[in-house]
Amino acid sequence: MGAFKAAAIQMRSGTSPERNAVDLERLVREAAGQGATYIQSPEMTGALIRDSQARAASFTSEDKDIIVSTSRKLAKELGVFLHIGSTAILRADGKLANRALLFGPDGATLAIYDKIHMFDVDLDNGESWRESAAYEPGTEAVVTEIDGARLGFAICYDLRFPQLFRAEALAGADLLSVPAAFTRQTGEAHWHVLLRARAIENGAYVVAAAQGGLHEDGRETYGHSLIVDPWGRIIAEAAHDQPAVIIAEIDPAQSVAARKKIPNLKNTRDFAVNATSVEAQSLRGAAS
Repeated sequence: MGAFKAAAIQMRSGTSPERNAVDLERLVREAAGQGATYIQSPEMTGALIRDSQARAASFTSEDKDIIVSTSRKLAKELGVFLHIGSTAILRADGKLANRALLFGPDGATLAIYDKIHMFDVDLDNGESWRESAAYEPGTEAVVTEIDGARLGFAICYDLRFPQLFRAEALAGADLLSVPAAFTRQTGEAHWHVLLRARAIENGAYVVAAAQGGLHEDGRETYGHSLIVDPWGRIIAEAAHDQPAVIIAEIDPAQSVAARKKIPNLKNTRDFAVNATSVEAQSLRGAAS
């Protein structure tokens, strides 16, 4: 297993997929020019649109999507693995998927992953999101091979569900992906610590390309794209919310080494949960 360069590209996607495709191409070319052979873009690379009617009018099927066609062309031209962190895709059943796509150096689609966990939350200061009102959740975790590493897929809010990453690590993933559009509020609180935790728990690299800044639709995202090594060290960061490219070396041997030092994947055990109530404990105490 040889080492290779991975890139996370930080974007500020607007409401126009065509303009975002131009920005994507510029940043992908910059990353490839710096030697990256695996390049990841953030969640909702194609567009960030809060208005439901405008969103419905903007998105199309995978075979007609400009982000898909641009990415396929770039992957083949540049000879890279291009991972679109996600874009909105209209499914055959008329529902939207928040979908990640991985294109190989020949332009072929190597894997797709539909975001499993929907961001349905009510935050402080009145900020509220209902992703499930617009998107149909996925039902399948995905692990695939790139450049001698095994890549596990996730998208944004999936980060808060460690069981997904553990399942992918147990399936052989030594490189975990978390493309995201984290809100500024939640990013400031949890972004760094959660990404480092997922790397440490699984002895795996984590690449997390992020959206950043104030977007056309009014939302504000945190930025701070990160690459974390299997020991939990941040080895590359865009320490701001501006469009950027960050690059770091991925060496699958380092994942092997981390898992030998802390063999928690090997040592995992099944167990039952005995959730006893305080009332039941009191009754038992009285009976004795």
